[in-house]
Amino acid sequence: MTQNIGELQVDFVSGAVAHRLRFGGGRKQDLPKAMGFRSGVTPTIVDATAGLGRDSFLLASLGAHVTMIERSQEMHALLAQGMERALNEGGEFRDIIGRMTLIKGDAKDVLPELKCESILIDPMHPPRKNSALVKRELRQVREIVGTDDDAVELMQVALEHAQKRVVLKWPAKADPMNGIRKYSHQILGKSTRYDVFMINPS
Repeated sequence: MTQNIGELQVDFVSGAVAHRLRFGGGRKQDLPKAMGFRSGVTPTIVDATAGLGRDSFLLASLGAHVTMIERSQEMHALLAQGMERALNEGGEFRDIIGRMTLIKGDAKDVLPELKCESILIDPMHPPRKNSALVKRELRQVREIVGTDDDAVELMQVALEHAQKRVVLKWPAKADPMNGIRKYSHQILGKSTRYDVFMINPS
């Protein structure tokens, strides 16, 4: 049964996404650093939990080819609509969307079929320890995609199939995810951290 998604939409052309594109800091941002961007190196990336697609758009704007996987039919449709609007905008947006591929499916099933250097996992985060309300937009996303009860299994699949690294995007103060090996290193932000798991580090 289709849920009422209200005003939720994927917008790559205006608002917070466009502002981040213009003023976000490029490759110096925490996410690109976590994913393996450095001078002369632009990894191929799979965003295994695409959601609103904002992280994928940022990474594609920096030159990466990004494959997005989304298993929710409704969220997949919102992403497809947002990508079409950005494509029709032309110019820089068309170029960025040209580096983004959207797949409908469960990442646990899709990842073994893909070849990628870096995999991003951004599951629905555990409940906050304080009483602050989650932003309305994220509440809407949660209503659509539900809870990622299989996040540990997804991480295990990603760790098995990534060529170079897996990055878990997680609340800065949240406990480590149980059931997986310890991260290689972390990149810490004010509200978000990136647990980086290197694959066969040299």
